[in-house]
Amino acid sequence: MRDAVIVDAVRTPVAKGKPNGAYHGIHPVDLHAHVLRALAERTGLDPAEVDDVIGGTVTAIGEQSTNATRLAVLTAGFPEAVPGTTVDRQCGSSQQAISFAAQGVVAGAYEIVIASGAESMSRVPIGSARQEAFVGGPGLENRYPGGLIPQGVAAELIARKWGFSRAELDEFAAHSHAKAAGAWRQGFFDGQITRVTDLRTDESIRPGTSVQALSGLRTAFEDQRWDLRFGLIDWKITAGNSSPVNDGAAAVLITTSETAARHGWRPRARIHTATAVGDDPIMMLTGIIPATAKVLARAGLSVGDIDAFEVNEAFAPVVLAWQAETGADPAKVNVDGGALAIGHPLGASGARLATTLLSVLERTGGRYGLQVMCEAGGTANATVIERL
Repeated sequence: MRDAVIVDAVRTPVAKGKPNGAYHGIHPVDLHAHVLRALAERTGLDPAEVDDVIGGTVTAIGEQSTNATRLAVLTAGFPEAVPGTTVDRQCGSSQQAISFAAQGVVAGAYEIVIASGAESMSRVPIGSARQEAFVGGPGLENRYPGGLIPQGVAAELIARKWGFSRAELDEFAAHSHAKAAGAWRQGFFDGQITRVTDLRTDESIRPGTSVQALSGLRTAFEDQRWDLRFGLIDWKITAGNSSPVNDGAAAVLITTSETAARHGWRPRARIHTATAVGDDPIMMLTGIIPATAKVLARAGLSVGDIDAFEVNEAFAPVVLAWQAETGADPAKVNVDGGALAIGHPLGASGARLATTLLSVLERTGGRYGLQVMCEAGGTANATVIERL
């Protein structure tokens, strides 16, 4: 019976997704190509053996349009015979790429495949491909009067439903920065990284941030439209307890155990189970709760069997609500910090989480890891990996 294993994974340091960010001068296709080359170099992979490259990119317009993954394959110097395709499951795009890659390997469609992702939010700003009113068309408007909403407003609705205070959100954010800064100091990220420029650490991390400093930030999404529609009056989401905008890329090499043995590769983990779910597109970011339940049920595991969790920190209340509903041990969640500190380069984040999760399992001796990603439109991806 065929399996799908991860041979290696690599990511760039995550840069600020602004004109003063470290990667603003780099074309997103070149950024993506960099991790493809790095992955091949780290593993001794002959790119001619790659059956496909499946890459995630969220804002597929401008420099990130026209199947940017195929362009990255060519830019990386891979043979022209190597195909590439770009997928969009919003923030979970490269996590979905990993799932598609694993499915293709298990099915026999692939022997060797790269799942990757890249996003340059400094050059292709978030929301630039989105309709202003968040409405897909008359049919969607009929089902959801007023249309869908910004993710920040969904985060506000989550904070209200679960009763989180502003102080709790800011405390979670400050802790994320402290964990990420500590992980860099202790060298925990070093083995994951391929450097593109002289940027040596994740650029958005603020080692000295505090709850007091975060409490002074103004709310980011307060708007009378949402007051009227949802009765939101106690606004809590700020730039400090939301993930920043970022540039970055990551890539994962996936094959079978048999193929890995033929190449002399020692797999780092097995992709045990993967799933995706749909959920309420207004609350939007709570899909990670049913996604976790579904992937654990399919895997035949309980939350207590999981040794490390990577839960994308799109907004602080998303992870806190997930913890409250799943009962996961907070000490096992995002142990090296999360997206609030490290950053969230949309299309790359799923592969970045996988890269970090592998490292955490190896460092701690854990067996099972679970990563889960909330996504715009009310979907979520969840993946269980088993360290080998």
